[in-house]
Amino acid sequence: MNTKELTAALNALAYPGLSRTLGELKLISKVKVSDNHALIELLTVSDDSYLTVKSAIESTFGNEFASLNITKKIQVQKDINYGNSAAPNNRAPYAKNVIAVTSGKGGVGKSTVSVNLAIALAQKGYKVGILDADVYGPNIPRLTNTDLEKIKWNDENKIVPSENYGLKIMSVALTTPTSDTPLVWRSSVAVSALIQFLEDVAWGELDFLVIDMPPGTGDIQLTMAQELPITAGVIVTTPQLVASDDVSRSIRMFQDIHVPMAGLIENMSYFVAPDTGTRYNIFGTGGGERLAARYNIPLLGQIPLDMDIREGSDNGEPPVVLGSDELKNYYREVVENMFKAVKFKI
Repeated sequence: MNTKELTAALNALAYPGLSRTLGELKLISKVKVSDNHALIELLTVSDDSYLTVKSAIESTFGNEFASLNITKKIQVQKDINYGNSAAPNNRAPYAKNVIAVTSGKGGVGKSTVSVNLAIALAQKGYKVGILDADVYGPNIPRLTNTDLEKIKWNDENKIVPSENYGLKIMSVALTTPTSDTPLVWRSSVAVSALIQFLEDVAWGELDFLVIDMPPGTGDIQLTMAQELPITAGVIVTTPQLVASDDVSRSIRMFQDIHVPMAGLIENMSYFVAPDTGTRYNIFGTGGGERLAARYNIPLLGQIPLDMDIREGSDNGEPPVVLGSDELKNYYREVVENMFKAVKFKI
């Protein structure tokens, strides 16, 4: 088997567990066969993906050559000269506006809100991308019905974002071999991956880049504020006192690092029993209103705890697209209130 034949065979080899070939995923960087010795260089993002592809190649072609040397291409290190929150870098010059959606704690529906807000913007005719910056709990692919897709590159060696519901979508979940692969990364590695997603993805020109932040007030939030001129921060909370306590810290963080605030969204605000129409304040009442008044920021909207929102989100069918008119209006009204609170570049 010569170089040309091995290259063709490698490009036709299926990625384990997927209906895509290594060639379709653009994972082969270089192939050379000399005197029955083969050298293969892979273009993979993660170590897990490299080991998966390496094992598949060895199983298929291990007996074809006297030696089979499979390496991972060394990526050119990106400039990690961080900016600062008072004078941030701009690693996304292709985006007119950057909206950062965050929360003080997990489990408040931040990712669901991020997806539906992004789609509501796209429904107004804007070009919108969504970046899943919650690297340890990436849910955006499932919420947008792109969870079975995997990363691929274009001819300019740029990562091609997934697309659905009028959004361009990038998430670390699209780079892992399986959906349950854990990312045991230090924060420096996570930050480097996000910077790569900002700079090495073929986003095209965007009116809005919506970033689904991880919960809390950690390294990723700080880095995004240093590396992007964030147009507006959006905070998601529930009415519960514990959530409000944590959200207070997120608001203070955004204020301290000079991120303009679009406002606060109270998610899971109340529950209306479908059989009786009785309203139940499961997580308490007034948490969002008190926070908005305390920190002098707008309350953008109150979204109920609703079975249709939960079921649609789990199925990758966002309510703002496939829900009832009532559900769609919750998110569309939030977007309208955001435009009242912030002067976007449009």
